[in-house]
Amino acid sequence: MAAMQLFPRRVLLAALALPALEGCAASFPAVADGAISLQSMTLLRASAAAHGVHAYETLTDVSVSYAGEWRALVNTLQPDLVDAGFRGHSQERLLPRGHLVAQAYTGPKGRKQVVRRTAAAKAGGVRVWLNGQETRDGNRRNAAALVADGYTLFLCGPILLVAAWAADRQAAMQPAPPQRITVGDQQHECDVIQLRLTPGLGLSRTDQLTVFIDRQERLMRRVRFTLDGLDSTRGAVAEVDTWGHVTLHGVRWPTRFHERLIRPIPLPVHDWHMTGLDVNRGFTAADIDAAEFAGSAAAPATSLT
Repeated sequence: MAAMQLFPRRVLLAALALPALEGCAASFPAVADGAISLQSMTLLRASAAAHGVHAYETLTDVSVSYAGEWRALVNTLQPDLVDAGFRGHSQERLLPRGHLVAQAYTGPKGRKQVVRRTAAAKAGGVRVWLNGQETRDGNRRNAAALVADGYTLFLCGPILLVAAWAADRQAAMQPAPPQRITVGDQQHECDVIQLRLTPGLGLSRTDQLTVFIDRQERLMRRVRFTLDGLDSTRGAVAEVDTWGHVTLHGVRWPTRFHERLIRPIPLPVHDWHMTGLDVNRGFTAADIDAAEFAGSAAAPATSLT
């Protein structure tokens, strides 16, 4: 509501609907392709270890569920990204070794199913079903791939960047000045890493990331990223805070998430929380690579409450 008071609606509509804006790249110092700072890699590996990368690599499958709310203005401005008619509670299934993520959304228009394979994996790409019917709509598929990769990054953080995504993406990185940030009403002194990820999030050719790693627990508290995988968000920059971590199955999982737009206009976007989590059910790609979950993937994730 504060944003609506500060900016007339027509100004917000015009600004947020622009695909690319001059100066957006200024949020990220240039990172040369192929440049890898040993200091940054060491820090990223330490953070992955703090998140439980070694335990994560032993998991055969992960089941997680979320609930949350997108801000109403963003529903209007970015309908492809939010897809409000099919966004409510969600169930997600991950096969870490199979480079496969599947998401099942339930909203006022029915069911949406997404299957996302990372870009370099066999049969890479994305598939989307709406109420059981597969869609070939390009915008919807691009948005689904972007959201799937984003959610996996927010959940797993540095584990992805040094392990699960390492075979599929090239990452150039360099250190940035440390920062003090506030996440979930707590302050954290953070070391900061700038990355250039190729391929980027979703079906983007490349994206830039800034990862904030707290000095006390070495957890990723914030990640800032470009949104170049979708025409309507190209040139925009957003960031997600993660907190409320719990240790389950040897992994530190964040349970609370807040997303805000940084460019072109600062604006709160999305709040959500994890509602369920379990691992090692034994489902396979065949159980989740379809219009609905089957077999041991079908039951909801075990509630955290």
